[in-house]
Amino acid sequence: MSASPSLVSRPYQSYVYAYPHKTAYLPLADRPPLSALWADEPKESLSLYLHIPFCEVRCGFCNLFTRVGAPDGLTGRYLDALDRQAGAVRQALGERGPVRFANAAFGGGTPTFLEAPELERLCDIAERRTGADLRAIPLSVEASPATATADRLAVLAERGATRLSLGVQSFVEAEARAAVRPQRRADVEAALGRIREAGFPVLNIDLIYGIDGQTESSWRTSLAAALTWRPEEVYLYPLYVRPLTGLGRHADTASADSSWDEQRLRLYRQGRDHLLAHGYQQVSMRMFRRADAPPQGPDDYACQTDGMIGLGCGARSYTSSLHYSFDYAVDARRTRAIIDAYTATRDFDRAVHGRYVDGEEARRRHLIQSLLQAAGMPVEEYRRRFGTAPSEDFRTELELFAARGWLDDSVPGLLRLSPEGLAHSDAVGPELFSPGVRAAMAAYEPR
Repeated sequence: MSASPSLVSRPYQSYVYAYPHKTAYLPLADRPPLSALWADEPKESLSLYLHIPFCEVRCGFCNLFTRVGAPDGLTGRYLDALDRQAGAVRQALGERGPVRFANAAFGGGTPTFLEAPELERLCDIAERRTGADLRAIPLSVEASPATATADRLAVLAERGATRLSLGVQSFVEAEARAAVRPQRRADVEAALGRIREAGFPVLNIDLIYGIDGQTESSWRTSLAAALTWRPEEVYLYPLYVRPLTGLGRHADTASADSSWDEQRLRLYRQGRDHLLAHGYQQVSMRMFRRADAPPQGPDDYACQTDGMIGLGCGARSYTSSLHYSFDYAVDARRTRAIIDAYTATRDFDRAVHGRYVDGEEARRRHLIQSLLQAAGMPVEEYRRRFGTAPSEDFRTELELFAARGWLDDSVPGLLRLSPEGLAHSDAVGPELFSPGVRAAMAAYEPR
């Protein structure tokens, strides 16, 4: 099963938050009915994701599926379409066995781009159309400082949001400008104050390292400013410069220089050590959770499992055999066209764009998304699910990781990355991609 990978030395190849990557998706010629896709899937512990593809400004590093602003009536038309899609999906789930959601998330884009009444409607769609009880399950919502207004936050708190994630990126105004995210520190602090006043059990703050002009001193400034608010979670993201983004259009050869890799690794280690010294536990390369943070519900859903219901034109859905979504773009014109087509859609009962997942890909997905967690993966868990051991299926890759010092073998029966392996997660993940997925991603033309 090994793909004969050739490890490269660069630590920042690709952020792997899902596998197969969305750029490996293709139009589905068979357009399978959702009812057939979900007929035999377990439905007692589903995950629900609602995607809002609007932002007040597009950050220079952003390659997410989103558009800036919304002409009059577009958000209403989008919610209309979301409502139609939710109804079609709930019908496809059928009545065979219980349908239960274990967690939910609103992402984007920026969900809080919606006005307070629109957020109410978004919650209504999640509850009344899909049957998710938002007050009874963990609900995570993404926000930006400019849109984290008191009225919006009040709606989310009242409707059961347990986690509010604020994309700060940097508390240093010059760095925010360099990342094409103009914001005043005072406005960021005011937004954090409103979030704390709203009483969400978990506050997450996103920070980025590797920004042009960022130094170890300025990075400490952002880390210290974030910890002043005692966030329950902190995410540390390396900056990437991707095609068609604001920064990507003006990229020069410096972004490909090894010195940038060295700078990002240095800042990552500094940030990691700072958070560990202040009572945070490392969950993954990016995620750090305060040791005394409240639990976010029962651990009956893991990222390795299937059963994801994605609603919205940028959301993905996962069954055991097919990952599917709508088309994806970064370019503003193409993104607008996809959103317009979504809002005009009346029939949402078939999957139109995606990638089938066979047994080999399921093994890769499970290994990638388990190994990239700091806790690692019990080998017996993998064996029970697939009937083989990771060392049998991925011998070449695991031997190479071990040779690099990226595996921690201190606990028998546990396949786990070492601290240095976690630091190189963005190289570990891509090395486990299948030849087919690599080829599809290489053939993808950014648009």
